[in-house]
Amino acid sequence: MPNMKESDIQKLIMIAISENGGIVFRNNCGVLLNPAGIPIRFGIGNPGGSDLIGIKPTIITADMIGQTIGVFTAIEVKTQNGRVSKEQKHFLDAIRRVGGISGIARSVDDALALLRG
Repeated sequence: MPNMKESDIQKLIMIAISENGGIVFRNNCGVLLNPAGIPIRFGIGNPGGSDLIGIKPTIITADMIGQTIGVFTAIEVKTQNGRVSKEQKHFLDAIRRVGGISGIARSVDDALALLRG
């Protein structure tokens, strides 16, 4: 998706994930000063929290046949030339270490490939 803004890619990915049975939310991260001048961080996993977080429905086998569970999913959306920060890499790695799905998506196809494994 050459020359697309990151926000446009995010919107397309959110639609595609929803159309494929997932649930995804925009995770805004940042810092604001409260009235006393104290910095307050917001967003899941800040600093480094992924742009999109959500749940991928997953069907379990063996003793849980037929039951569906949700697998925590974190997608860092970047343009073709966008760079991933050290903090963002750490967040993605942490999600993967505990069995979640995480990765970088530069297109809808990238995001859907993450969900497919």
